[in-house]
Amino acid sequence: MKNIIGAKPAPAAAEVRFLTVDEDSAGQRLDNYLFRHLKGVPKTHVYRIIRSGEVRINKGRAQAESRLAAGDVLRLPPVRVSARAEEGATPAAPAREFPLLLEDESLLAIDKPAGVAVHGGSGVSFGVIEQLRRARPAARFLELVHRLDRETSGILLVAKKRSALTALQDQFRERETGKTYLALVEGAWPANKKVLDAPLAKYLLPTAAGAAEGERRVRVVAKDHPDAMRAVTLVRVLARFPLAGDAAGFSLLAVTIKTGRTHQIRVHLASAGHPIAGDDKYGVFERNRALQKLGLKRMFLHAWRLQFTHPASAERVALQADLPPELHALMPPAALDALATHPFVQAHD
Repeated sequence: MKNIIGAKPAPAAAEVRFLTVDEDSAGQRLDNYLFRHLKGVPKTHVYRIIRSGEVRINKGRAQAESRLAAGDVLRLPPVRVSARAEEGATPAAPAREFPLLLEDESLLAIDKPAGVAVHGGSGVSFGVIEQLRRARPAARFLELVHRLDRETSGILLVAKKRSALTALQDQFRERETGKTYLALVEGAWPANKKVLDAPLAKYLLPTAAGAAEGERRVRVVAKDHPDAMRAVTLVRVLARFPLAGDAAGFSLLAVTIKTGRTHQIRVHLASAGHPIAGDDKYGVFERNRALQKLGLKRMFLHAWRLQFTHPASAERVALQADLPPELHALMPPAALDALATHPFVQAHD
């Protein structure tokens, strides 16, 4: 067969790859590890091969949030990098700093605005962490300690050292942190309904036209469901009031989570018959439209307070992110007074 002069050689066939996790990557989430080792592969595809079971850790199935240990062996399926990705067609994240609540040599805590994803993926090109890295090119290490939903505002921790990352993630995993959210829900939440202990499971909605797969959702399931994950949410009523121009009543809740499941607060509150105001996934469409006319154009869920042990000093740290202006403006004086006097909830309460 004759060679054609000037023709580009065909790309080598994609093959199964095996990677061994080194010490520097120990404690990292599987998805973040793959993003760094599969440059040019769309993040949506990375999540797809994880969910399908094609990515294995020590021959076993894994989840995106699985934590890696030094010496773990990862099996990666054949993946191809698109020509556009190789040419850098994916837009770079714009540099952006976020309001700081705390910063030192080990970590930084930011007040994340609603509408900003914490990282790229699932149809989002970039998020908080990519923007921070772009804004701080001299930073040797910046990694998310935990996650917040894109629609949720409030406290988000970012580690500046590997040792801080693993220490803080251990605290989250062992439930040694105190995480309290503010949620405005439809209706009058019963004062005696203080503990929600209902397992959750992820599932996919039917595939929409033109989509590769359905949107991911979460629901309450029976304890013996094969995908059930225990989820515990504590609820305290701070105030009950109507919004100006709306006859329906609302409850302002202080919500403390003892487990960090995807969409945990949103699903638990909605399954109890009191969806979060403005929640476009688990709320009521007609009600959300009515609330938009009253000025609520986002979900009313805010990561309000966070307590943890500092990874370097071992001192207890208590942070608070006040309600952003668009949520603060909806609150009557009595509700604001309740916020000012509500005590910090300790871990293990």
